[in-house]
Amino acid sequence: MQVLLTLSYDGTTYAGWQRQNNAVAIQQKLEEALSDLFCTPIITRAASRTDAGVHALGQCATFFMDGLPIPIKKLPQVINGHLPSDISITNAEVVTDDFNPRFDAKYKTYTYNIYNAKVPNPLLARYSAFVPRILDTQIMNKAAALLVGYHDFAAFMATGSNTKTTTRQIYSCAVSKQPSGLVSITVTGNGFLYNMVRIIAGTLTYAGLGKLPYNAIPEIIQSLDRRKAGKTMPPQGLTLIKVGYTTYSELE
Repeated sequence: MQVLLTLSYDGTTYAGWQRQNNAVAIQQKLEEALSDLFCTPIITRAASRTDAGVHALGQCATFFMDGLPIPIKKLPQVINGHLPSDISITNAEVVTDDFNPRFDAKYKTYTYNIYNAKVPNPLLARYSAFVPRILDTQIMNKAAALLVGYHDFAAFMATGSNTKTTTRQIYSCAVSKQPSGLVSITVTGNGFLYNMVRIIAGTLTYAGLGKLPYNAIPEIIQSLDRRKAGKTMPPQGLTLIKVGYTTYSELE
């Protein structure tokens, strides 16, 4: 049988999701916890390979077992007893053996947080990027709307990826600001390229600072040139919010 786990984690001290030879990763900690619990080696597969320092509220991962000695409803609590405090299982369910957490995902939602104030807030430093100059969130929202659609997002991909295609569909992209000064960029798409959300955040930040006009987005997309887009924002502001396994249109 195959079990699908939903997990949350603070990625600050980890080298990302994927197991590493010379650093501690989320996958390693989860597999160690499962292997210890079930007294057999366990291998997991995840929906998203989040980078070092990136967080998650709704990461999904699966593993196979010949039989489950623990009721599925109690499994999250039991696994959490074997995990460090910065990783938590929030749900567990049985899926079919041919289910693939990555390739069966219909959409993913990420949020990038920016603390926009004159001075940093140490309590938010682990979970947001700091931008001291005031951002125009109305302009950022106008720019964000121009990212929606089915496009070749090569200009929003960092080097180092071997993806076969750079075409993706963005279903929604919006910017909000709280009275606390926290600016949140939330984007949902059918998939994302390497560092794509962090580059989107950097590009929208440039628009909010007046460094590029909001209506330059279509030209940046059409250029396929990474140099035309904004900078790659730091990892701590990024959180994987949700991986959806129903079509995005069903949620509307």
